[in-house]
Amino acid sequence: MVIQKPGRGRPSRQFILDQVDLGMRDLARTGGLPAPVENQAIWRDIWYEEVHNSTAIEGNTLALKQVKILLDEGRSVGNKELCEYLEVKAYAQAAEWVYAQGRMPGEWGASEASLSLTELRHIHRLTVSPVWEFFPPNDLHPDEGPGNFRCHDIAQFGGGMRPPSFTDVPAEVADWLRLVNSEPGAAVHPLLALASIHAGFERIHPFRDGNGRVGRLILNLLLVRQGYPAAVLRNRSRPVYLRALQRADAGDPWPLAEMLGRAVMESLDRFLLPSLAGPAKLLPISALALPTLPLRSIRVAAERGRLRAIKDEAGRWMSTRQWVDDYRRTRRVGRPPKGTPTG
Repeated sequence: MVIQKPGRGRPSRQFILDQVDLGMRDLARTGGLPAPVENQAIWRDIWYEEVHNSTAIEGNTLALKQVKILLDEGRSVGNKELCEYLEVKAYAQAAEWVYAQGRMPGEWGASEASLSLTELRHIHRLTVSPVWEFFPPNDLHPDEGPGNFRCHDIAQFGGGMRPPSFTDVPAEVADWLRLVNSEPGAAVHPLLALASIHAGFERIHPFRDGNGRVGRLILNLLLVRQGYPAAVLRNRSRPVYLRALQRADAGDPWPLAEMLGRAVMESLDRFLLPSLAGPAKLLPISALALPTLPLRSIRVAAERGRLRAIKDEAGRWMSTRQWVDDYRRTRRVGRPPKGTPTG
């Protein structure tokens, strides 16, 4: 099926999900999602970005550079509160466990279920235990420790949604897990189903604290178990993310699915495809952009025949890293000679 290129204006949400499907096809041509032990560099770059952005959404103030130094060297750079450093290190540990589940399910993931209650509790323990050891939430009930459900009710959220009473949390989580582990149906795109699942978890807010971080970790666990790359929901888009969650609470998961689709495409184009494809394999030009050669410039060069490129059956411009490098060299000295092949 040929996907029509959208006209002027914002692409449709369905178009975004269609592009994800094409990107996953490109990933399959490179061998699919690699396990962390197969390509540590790719996963480490995603890891830095996710740890930084997911903790920043919850108010952590460490910059990306500070996060990298903390995780690589164990040094606390900057005059930050100890709690912030502990949050980052704990989230990083949890994310490493999540990534390892893509191809190599660990001891918790022996069943065929997409997610078990044991895994849910395990992710929460990894995420909050190092922090709560020194900085537990106020009035923490003895039964509300890491991995245990809350024993307090939560006030209504700003958008008007009120999480269920703590007495209803076990039943709500059981219902949610049944949804997680059910087949969404062929007519429902996997990312649309995951958007509803993610919003459902945040609606329950089953733990005393850490629900936002745990919810995004679970989202990435479900993604990698389905062969998708982990998605980085960026702190700069926090207001959009919160509004999308509110829309999902009201029964419309499409804005959240679109945001998730864009995040998956960014992981494909920025981290996975350029590293896995090598210099000679055809890739969509969105995966070949560089800080010194943005996507707009590459597209114009392809359209004008200055960059060797072809269109695939979906109408996307495709090129290779080698062809882009050749274009960059000729670009410095002027246009390539007439008759240069363009496909």
